[in-house]
Amino acid sequence: MDRRLAAIFAADVVGYSRLMGEDEAGTLGRLKSLHNELLQPKIEARKGRIVKLMGDGLLAEFPSVVEAVLCAAEIQQSTLERETELTQERRIRLRIGVNLGDIIVEGSDIYGDGVNVASRLEALADPGGICVSGSVFDQVKGKVELNFADLGERQVKNIDQPVRVYRISLEGETAEGVAHAAATTAATELEILQQPAIAVLPFENMSGDPEQDYFSDGLAEDIITALSQWRSFPVVARNSTFSFKGQQVRIEKIAEELGARYVLEGSVRKAGSRLRITAQLIDAKTGHHVWAERFDRQLEDVFDIQDEITNRIAATIVPELEHFEHRRSTAKRTEDLNAWDYYLRGMQTFHDETCEGTDSSIRMFQAAVDLDQNYCDAWARLGWCHARLVMLRCVEDPSLSLERGFEAARRAVALDDGSALAHLSLGTVHIWNEETALGLGEAQAALQLNPNFAIAAMAVGNRLDLVGETQEGIAQMERALKLNPRDPNRSRYMAYLSRAYVSKGDYERASDWARKAVLLRSSHPETLFRCAVCLALADQVQEARELLDRCNEIDPKFVPKMADWRPYPDQGRNDRLLDGLRRHGLLP
Repeated sequence: MDRRLAAIFAADVVGYSRLMGEDEAGTLGRLKSLHNELLQPKIEARKGRIVKLMGDGLLAEFPSVVEAVLCAAEIQQSTLERETELTQERRIRLRIGVNLGDIIVEGSDIYGDGVNVASRLEALADPGGICVSGSVFDQVKGKVELNFADLGERQVKNIDQPVRVYRISLEGETAEGVAHAAATTAATELEILQQPAIAVLPFENMSGDPEQDYFSDGLAEDIITALSQWRSFPVVARNSTFSFKGQQVRIEKIAEELGARYVLEGSVRKAGSRLRITAQLIDAKTGHHVWAERFDRQLEDVFDIQDEITNRIAATIVPELEHFEHRRSTAKRTEDLNAWDYYLRGMQTFHDETCEGTDSSIRMFQAAVDLDQNYCDAWARLGWCHARLVMLRCVEDPSLSLERGFEAARRAVALDDGSALAHLSLGTVHIWNEETALGLGEAQAALQLNPNFAIAAMAVGNRLDLVGETQEGIAQMERALKLNPRDPNRSRYMAYLSRAYVSKGDYERASDWARKAVLLRSSHPETLFRCAVCLALADQVQEARELLDRCNEIDPKFVPKMADWRPYPDQGRNDRLLDGLRRHGLLP
């Protein structure tokens, strides 16, 4: 075994999964260009060696710690000057960590705590920034013309002793680093949930037919729903885990971004009436497989397989299983495979939140309940979709959509009063019927039935703020963001949170959340307008004006339509929302 002291350099791409999801081919091309034109030449020029590339990451070693630090600074400075023609959220930016420590060398690879610490330092760095260990700082102080900020001792994963961390400040890095930190949802921004969370990844479709993706996705989503009924540990929401679909990302990285201890992954092969499902549960902290199994069954056994998988997982990772209260929203699920198939097809577009996607989901859920009138989940989703048509302003007659939404959602609750999904659906229809107190009550019922239901937690928080219980509402919304750290709709949730902070009079924090929302969804008029509201209250007049100009470019009718924005029953709170824009002459 070859051991030596080395400077270890670890880097990864900020928001890699989001970038790949938006433009896979373009992102890969830009990453290749970054590696060939910048990373490799800079590292080699400083006598470093690239040990390996890991999808969105890079590991290198240097014989000199001074050279490693200077290389990191040069790379970050040069990276900040690249891709300036792109919007902030689309640019490729790096986080870098540098450590000095003992490494184990096997062939061309390196291992050991020295490598692990470098990886943890990289995760602590700001986007576009560098973090180094105390051992690095001790060696380079006085030898490099860089500014170091002492961040104190940090306890990092898999390392027994705390690590002293220093941040390197680079010219031009601060503003952009803050902007990218707002646009990403790495686990370093989030407080890891106290209980050991589990993340269920989309199951891989092995059938050779892309048209069968809906089936493997639906199976994974059903398992998420079933697992989430155990109160004893959180299950990461579907929208967060499905953001990794089709991406080659290390399990450890996924777990770190989602704040999860356990990750379930699997595959589905469907051929005629035969079904093969494989599932494996991984402890992300150790990388070990906790449980794995293959199921070869007939298609009609798929519901039994779901039950078996969820029971095995709970029995494996949850102590004292006999004390768990298992409330299953699938208690009134269908036994009709054709109805279930329509339900899965409806779920394909349910999360799109577009008029076209919502119409498609309505057709599929309606087909499901036409086949099985007792299908609770399909009725619940159908009611929710009719309310969404009103939310998205897709219909000329909201009253008809709300009537249909009430009919479906109430049917779901009547079929299964213990379904959190059914209660949340009914509450959503109440909200868009301007019955805020009833909408809050149904969301609270959903959250009581399933305390780890992230969307219910967000709904409760938002509605508590609407009825004047703002502090409690903020706590619920922030908890919901932790339960669902990669939801594509986070921008809306952040905008709700910013409005709640306005209601409290904390305009600085409101502006912070609103800016994050804009960075995630910069082409959405409502998001831009809400941010302008917060900035105007904080007297950031020029920035507010620029956001309104962008809003007008996208939809000239939007700002005038919002001049009478009244989300609260209390007119005094409504007046406060728009006071900044009016005071600075920014409203028509």
